[in-house]
Amino acid sequence: MTVLVCNDTPPAIRGLLKRWFVEPKPNVFVGTVNRRTREKTLEYIRRNAPGLGLLILTTESNSQGFSIRHFGEPPRRPVNLTGHLLVAEKWDEAGEQPTC
Repeated sequence: MTVLVCNDTPPAIRGLLKRWFVEPKPNVFVGTVNRRTREKTLEYIRRNAPGLGLLILTTESNSQGFSIRHFGEPPRRPVNLTGHLLVAEKWDEAGEQPTC
């Protein structure tokens, strides 16, 4: 399973994502696609919407059962703390560290 959380998705990108994903809430896309389709879709988005903030959650065979990646500047960023992925809501921009 793949979940994409986007910021202000352009209409052309939204239309592309709706081919393979369901949009349960605005700018949130959920679907089950193979790795190749997912990577080709993300490559297209990076080329055609470089300013788009994107948080990607995918199913993986690790202790949590998923992985998190991001592109652009999403308001929430993944952070790895002792091998577990969490999502930080605020960042100290100078040190690029999550703040409590």
